[in-house]
Amino acid sequence: MSDSPNRTRQLERQLGDWTRSKLPYLLSELVMFTLKQGWAALFGTLLLGGMILSSQIWQPDWPLARYDALLIYAISLQALFLATGMESWREARVILLFHITGTAMEIFKVYAGSWGYPGGGVMKLWGVPLFSGFMYASVGSYMARVIRLFDMRFAPYPPFWTTVVLAAAIYGNFFAHHFLPDIRLALFAATLLLFARTRIWFRIAETHYWMPLPLAAFFSSFFLWLAENIGTSTKTWIYSGQDSHQMVSLAKMGSWYLLLFVSFVTVTVVIRDTLSRKPLCYKAT
Repeated sequence: MSDSPNRTRQLERQLGDWTRSKLPYLLSELVMFTLKQGWAALFGTLLLGGMILSSQIWQPDWPLARYDALLIYAISLQALFLATGMESWREARVILLFHITGTAMEIFKVYAGSWGYPGGGVMKLWGVPLFSGFMYASVGSYMARVIRLFDMRFAPYPPFWTTVVLAAAIYGNFFAHHFLPDIRLALFAATLLLFARTRIWFRIAETHYWMPLPLAAFFSSFFLWLAENIGTSTKTWIYSGQDSHQMVSLAKMGSWYLLLFVSFVTVTVVIRDTLSRKPLCYKAT
């Protein structure tokens, strides 16, 4: 079992070497970028696949509820990823943090009437199926894996304590805006002010590239909004006042944009060696 992570890394490397040997350089970089992104998002992709398949085949009279089956499926995926080395135990600690914070938010939001889970199930906590924490965990899985696969570095990174304060304010506002004025506009501005200079440096083969961190969060929030539309179309959850055939409001992209900064700071609690207070000097292409 201890050799599994090494075998997985070797397979990833062999795929990259094969692609670069068969394609022109720029095309191979684009193909490898796409493949690495897909590989990093594998947990979330498989989880979405389980939601789609189960929504099509599940019958209400089956002895096992769909939400309980999805929980068993998600736990099995997590075990498989750890056993094969596709995720390390270090990355698993990140995912556990996501699971805890995500489930806490789910319980509150369902209680507040923001959204709901219409199906039945034994493994539910205050109306929230326990598998829902894995939807947040899939974001953590993606972030931890994409940082490793692209050998990412974040620089110049603001003082760590300021990022923790921002993440706590964003997370708190998701709860507090039900009782107090919503400060999300100020939080949007804070993400830009704090991370305006921060670049995500990443490497596909030997060349380093970079992207502003807020821009990467914006692109990621769009893809998470697409994933949300899959979730609601399969009636896995439904927003208050929404029909399963309606698109999720684009305003949810803003919520995901902010939540991604909470997610990113959560990752850096465990993975601190990727942060640099000083600008990096890679030659970007």
